[in-house]
Amino acid sequence: MTANSDIRHSDVALLSIEHEIPSEVVTSTYFDEKLSKTYQRLKLPKGLLERLAGISERRSWGAQMTFEDGAVSAAQKALDAAGISSERIGLMINASVTRDHFEPAVAVGIHDRLGLPAHALEFDMTNACLGFVNAMTVAATMIDAHAIDYALVVAGEDPSPWHETALRILDKPETTREDVLAQFATLTLGSGAAAAVLGRHSLHPQGHRLVGSVSRAGTQHRHLCIGGNAAEGMNTDAAGLLKHGLELVAQTWEEAHRHGWDWTDMDSYVTHQISNAHTNAIIEAVGIDSAKIPMTFPYWGNVAAAALPMTLAQEAPTYRAGDRILCMGVGSGLNTSLMEINW
Repeated sequence: MTANSDIRHSDVALLSIEHEIPSEVVTSTYFDEKLSKTYQRLKLPKGLLERLAGISERRSWGAQMTFEDGAVSAAQKALDAAGISSERIGLMINASVTRDHFEPAVAVGIHDRLGLPAHALEFDMTNACLGFVNAMTVAATMIDAHAIDYALVVAGEDPSPWHETALRILDKPETTREDVLAQFATLTLGSGAAAAVLGRHSLHPQGHRLVGSVSRAGTQHRHLCIGGNAAEGMNTDAAGLLKHGLELVAQTWEEAHRHGWDWTDMDSYVTHQISNAHTNAIIEAVGIDSAKIPMTFPYWGNVAAAALPMTLAQEAPTYRAGDRILCMGVGSGLNTSLMEINW
């Protein structure tokens, strides 16, 4: 008997996966310049972000576009690519971390702007950077249950308010090295959006079949990364997240193999995009061929819940029918989910 974290789908396909990339580039050098006095006082080297995280730049929506605009654009691209009209969507989930108010749900505005039908369920589903993968699992399960025929999953992220808070905190004369470490992860974040359309595989045999997923929680580590509102910012124990996050991924990998999954030789491993250290640690922890891991964090940064689906969308044109893809999602909390897609 398998655990309830082992979910297998019988008739679900990924019909499309699209992304929206903001036009404005924010370099890591920009943050170095902003923090030059703090770095000099604390005797920290320039180029800290690029040296430690491997991130040279990330994107920003700028003044002319919002994260909701990005989510709507990516969603419309996904609907068009799937050839599914908005009237046929039975469920829309917004999986983003970003929100500019607590009520109503971000999903409400996206639902309205896309002209989705009144019968289409819509709600937010957040689980830090794992939200998009979780939302795909929920949507796929509802399709398998014949509750809906088509689902739309979206995420639009904008960490720029957190960037401003981090810079303000680190510009204070009493800032310590410990403060820099606590805000380091915030400055690796970037903006972007992604969307996916899911449907019934029996109706769309040309689609990419969602095989299933295995998930695992490590909620005893919930204090390692705490993100509040824009004024509060985000505090992160990056070393703790890396250590315990990798332990959780390795445990999930082993559990999956005990339940009959075999992910040792996939055609591509699409991981949540964080840093060089995180990617190298995953390679070592589960023995993945580094050539099979596409990396977008060097030029997009960590785009929270949109990072993994944006990377999948970027790589999708290179995949061939029959390729086996493993999506490896991780989110603060800690939670992880490994999802197989047969292209």
